[in-house]
Amino acid sequence: MSLHVSEVAANKKIPAKRWLRIIPPIILIYIFSYMDKVNIGFAIAGGMDKALGMTATVSGIAGGVLFFGYIMLQVPGGLIAHRRSAKKFIGWSVVAFSLLAAATGLVQEVWQLLVIRFLIGVAEGGVLPAVLVIINNWFPNEERGRATSFFIMNNAIGPIITGPLSGLILIYSDWRSIFFVEGLLSLVIALACVKLISDRPEEAKWISKEERDYITGKLREEQQSIADSAPGGAARFADIFKSMDMWKLILIYFFYQTGIYGFALWLPSLIKQLTHSGMGSVGILSIFPYIGTAVGLLIFGALADKSMNRKLYTILPMIGFALCLFLSVQFKANIWVSFGFLIGCGVFIQSASSVFWTIPSQLFSSEVAAGSRGVINAIGNLGGFLGPYIVGFLTTQYNSGIGIYSLVVSLMIGAALSFTLPGKVSGSKPRKQIQTGLENTQYVEGKL
Repeated sequence: MSLHVSEVAANKKIPAKRWLRIIPPIILIYIFSYMDKVNIGFAIAGGMDKALGMTATVSGIAGGVLFFGYIMLQVPGGLIAHRRSAKKFIGWSVVAFSLLAAATGLVQEVWQLLVIRFLIGVAEGGVLPAVLVIINNWFPNEERGRATSFFIMNNAIGPIITGPLSGLILIYSDWRSIFFVEGLLSLVIALACVKLISDRPEEAKWISKEERDYITGKLREEQQSIADSAPGGAARFADIFKSMDMWKLILIYFFYQTGIYGFALWLPSLIKQLTHSGMGSVGILSIFPYIGTAVGLLIFGALADKSMNRKLYTILPMIGFALCLFLSVQFKANIWVSFGFLIGCGVFIQSASSVFWTIPSQLFSSEVAAGSRGVINAIGNLGGFLGPYIVGFLTTQYNSGIGIYSLVVSLMIGAALSFTLPGKVSGSKPRKQIQTGLENTQYVEGKL
């Protein structure tokens, strides 16, 4: 018998408690993960480079070396989260990376810093794939762009907290205290948030039957649609490396991350050079680009879900980010115009991420998508090493403007590659998809 996914849904609005019980905790968890990655930028601007005898090139390496550690647990993290428990995996990861982040304040030599940064990368490596599994388990495709946007808003909120907090710490203490305070703070808050999460709707005691049936029904249809459209049936994870689409996603993410982390690590130093302000003022000024990030995520996530055109809303933010970076250098003689373009960078910096991470679940089955997100994040995040390193190297060899231009080139390559993604992520709708009167929700005919 062929029915709509939920007859109840056709007559009344589906409860949406998942938006309050899942999204805020995972945002908070990742806020502090992001903080522990990028607070080294404030430590460097606050005297860490002089204390340890670090050149700009070495500072870039220290900022990016953790992305080599990321490789270790990306795929295992995604698969463990899918097959067992994302919640438990994230909990143990939080303990490890928080304690390592706090231990960064104890380093006396550059090699010690590099080792700890690498280990932080290992500890954090599986967290993003695990969180994306949770989002995939709780939010159907029609909601996934917005859900991912809200989650990635941690990358805006994190710096808004990190900037003033790091600046305040530097006023009253030194760069070592940044790591002590922020590492231990992340441990306490993130562990509290992990307890609030459920891996799947079937395991949550707080969810209503209507909401559970809606989510599980929609996800079941998605997987059936992917299996029906795949030649010879659903793909296996072992086949994923044969997929040209997979390698496109890896390269897009690599060049995109090069731009993101090149900008994020060097932003405090760029603001300090541009405004000649003290570290307290730099911390405050660094908030404004990331306020823009929150705005950009909301806008592009909503537009992507409304149109279902994942390709377009992956491309546009990368182009906008590149353009604002370029203009921030061109107008550096005018401090506040240049700073305005840095805020523009903030608007676009993460907006493509929320849309990009919905694409694997459209191209691959849930099992394959869980592993593929780990592979994409593992290899693509090496761009997180390249960005800080290349800016530091080119700044040492030439000037900071040349370093920023290298990020512009990287972002434009990522945008160009995004044009080659398949048509199914450009907004084309399945033939069986039908519209009900329920706002912002689509239902698909299928067998129950």
